[in-house]
Amino acid sequence: MRPSTVVRLALAGTRTDTARVVLTAISAALATLAALAALTVLAIPTPPATDGNANRWSEHYSNQLLVEPGLRGGTAFALLLLMIPVLALAGQCARLGAPARDRRLAAFRLAGATPGQVTGIAVLETGLASLLGTLAGASVHFAGRELWDRPDAEGRLALPTDVLPAPGVLAAVLAGLPVVAALATALMLRRVTTTPFGVLRTHRRERGPRPWAGVLIVAGLTAFVAVEPVTSWYGRRDSDVPSWLVPVLLVAGGLAAMIGVVVGTGWISWTAGRLLHRHARGPAALLAARRLMADPWAGSRTFAALLAAVLLGAGAAGLREYFVAADELSRRTGAGLAGGDFYLRTMDLVDLAVAVAMLVAAGGLVVAVVEGITARRRTYAALVATGVPRPALGRSVAWQSLAPAVPAVAVALTVGLLLARGLFRAPTALHYDEVCDATAQLCADPATRERYIRVVTMPEVTVPIGVPLEQLAMLGAGALAAVLVTVGVGLLFLRAGTAVEELRAT
Repeated sequence: MRPSTVVRLALAGTRTDTARVVLTAISAALATLAALAALTVLAIPTPPATDGNANRWSEHYSNQLLVEPGLRGGTAFALLLLMIPVLALAGQCARLGAPARDRRLAAFRLAGATPGQVTGIAVLETGLASLLGTLAGASVHFAGRELWDRPDAEGRLALPTDVLPAPGVLAAVLAGLPVVAALATALMLRRVTTTPFGVLRTHRRERGPRPWAGVLIVAGLTAFVAVEPVTSWYGRRDSDVPSWLVPVLLVAGGLAAMIGVVVGTGWISWTAGRLLHRHARGPAALLAARRLMADPWAGSRTFAALLAAVLLGAGAAGLREYFVAADELSRRTGAGLAGGDFYLRTMDLVDLAVAVAMLVAAGGLVVAVVEGITARRRTYAALVATGVPRPALGRSVAWQSLAPAVPAVAVALTVGLLLARGLFRAPTALHYDEVCDATAQLCADPATRERYIRVVTMPEVTVPIGVPLEQLAMLGAGALAAVLVTVGVGLLFLRAGTAVEELRAT
């Protein structure tokens, strides 16, 4: 098969295929913007220390996150974390219209294409969509640089429009994202065989998932808890902590905990299905129970982006409480965190980023719910034809979404808060006070005061970190509200998908 033919077949299809390509491209564009923004922040050079700039601040920026070198790494890390919900959205979009795509690939096999060629067509479709999105995201980034490259009256820039990542880094991002998307598609198709009669899964699970995801969660929490002992160990030996050690612990631990929460939703779905099947009596709950047990990993796929955003939001809420406690310690003793108001204002930006991630995740939920209803439209139509009321089907869809979502959101909130607590302990400080061992007259006289003054060490002060119940409740309520809204959108497609004519669909 010639390359031009493969490209033409990859771009062929119905309006659903076009929508899948467009949504995948939009997801790739958002991921590209986040990656380029993070890399641009890291590309800001640190000026040499001088008498007037001992802190080596980049004072030609107006944003303190860009001015201080110590804050740029955290800013870039937060931007990179935003890629996780976006990439999860890309995975949801790649499944849109999967049954129709499977039938199209089966037609290629019937026309003489080999299984490898059919897999290559599917991989190329995702790769080309991601490449278009990556180029579009890069175009928006460079256009934004020109738009925002406007110094203020003091000659300071609001954004780092005066720097660019290294050319090799730019090329790696622009070429790497499409390659990663294509490789992910090939990985997902490794257990799938496309025949002239449809798509066959060569590997089926005979039993339900096991709670091994808890091991990943514990490993992630352990990595965050280990940061302070590791840095203290190096400090007791008067040696510097390797520059790569703490970032590796944070990135590896965060990803392990996040993957554990997402993958653990499969076990939660299976367990919820078993409990519903054992104790439920209504037809809606029983239908949802059988569906949850038949495909427990649907919850992991559906709620991946939402759970990632909730975990990040809970971690940010825990970090905010640490800054509040550290600011209180600074006011009490004069020691501790300086500039607490600045860090709290920075957390407002983090909360805004979490809200954007929640919106992206809600878009992924809509795609997943609609795709699931569309994929099973003939099954639903058969149930309606045999006498199952449509309201019962609607309630079963709600049960199927909410039964795993409620405990999974609770787990994500708990893990996110524990990650923040493991990294940032209750702030503690020693402070000192001056005591004058003389009469009030001698102590008030500057000439004699110094003779009788002694410095005493006061008891250690510890400010406990509060639990951000209100913010956690808002995060959980927002996540479940997003689930309910997407269920409502899915029910709009349920009526069209349960028409009797769907039984004759090919």
